[in-house]
Amino acid sequence: MTEIAINIQNMTKRYGSFVALKNVSLSIKDNEFFTLLGPSGCGKTTLLRTIAGFENISEGAIKLYGEDIAELPPNKRPVNTVFQQYALFPHMDVTTNVMFGLLQLGQDRATASARVTEVLDLVQLTQFANRLPSQLSGGQQQRVALARALAPKPKVLLLDEPLSALDLKLRQAVRQELQQIQQETGITFVFVTHDQEEALTMSDRIAVIADGVVQQVGSARDIYEAPLNKFVADFIGETNLIDVVVTDVSQGNATCILPGGEKFTCPAAAGAVAGSGHLSVRPERVTLTKPGKGLLQGITTRQVYLGTDMHVDVRLDDGEIITVRVQNSEGMIIPETGAIAGLEFETGAARLLVD
Repeated sequence: MTEIAINIQNMTKRYGSFVALKNVSLSIKDNEFFTLLGPSGCGKTTLLRTIAGFENISEGAIKLYGEDIAELPPNKRPVNTVFQQYALFPHMDVTTNVMFGLLQLGQDRATASARVTEVLDLVQLTQFANRLPSQLSGGQQQRVALARALAPKPKVLLLDEPLSALDLKLRQAVRQELQQIQQETGITFVFVTHDQEEALTMSDRIAVIADGVVQQVGSARDIYEAPLNKFVADFIGETNLIDVVVTDVSQGNATCILPGGEKFTCPAAAGAVAGSGHLSVRPERVTLTKPGKGLLQGITTRQVYLGTDMHVDVRLDDGEIITVRVQNSEGMIIPETGAIAGLEFETGAARLLVD
């Protein structure tokens, strides 16, 4: 059985009358790349700071490898943090920046120097050991901050949006480096981001957070393919949310009436009930058919060329817009704007959500 690195139980964080985190429970596994994902102000950084010890909790418990750490000060927790702002000492070279924390912990200079050599090699900065931060690129400075955090061999490394200051191409490269470093070190990484692509491409598991509440926890595939509610479906990637009337929910499936009156059966999220509801279906899982065919009928209103694919918007009779993503290939046939088109869903693609 995989050991649990961090176990958060019924944890609440209040700032006066404002509740930043509401009854959060999470189990993060040893040697896991775990991501806290959500929009700005959702509570994900606050949650990270409670693990680090920078914020006290109002209720509940936080355990690290079975030890209750809620009352431990930050410097007594075997945890390190990489912040959005790297906070490197500008007058110290790379080696001294990384060594500084080790010396503060009481290591002798020879032992600390050997460890610095190890971590600089790990983050591929050995050739920059004598440079000042001002002589490094943004990506290199990020790796210095990472090396400094890894040097004391923490059990858990917390990363608070550490890639947000980098440009897109550099972010993509550093993502791969972070994944590789996590796998090589075996340290549990807890990563905070508002970027869905970062979360989907890097994580073993993701916790989606909104308004201080954990909405869903699962693998990238779980979160994307089987969202539990409207927030998760809409926040992760693109989706079509279709208004339906739910006549029955049983054994994980729902029977619905689509906007055009068609009866339709699909998987249902746990907690979904009969009544008004919403189906989620991803644009790439909808196909265009001939007029009069398919589950829905509408009029094409817009086409957007995106290189690898084409987005086609189809307006239903009730005014709802369904977006279809069509792979760009030779012989691709798209109805002209203003033409009638049918819409079909791939098997299992539509899912009834919890509102």
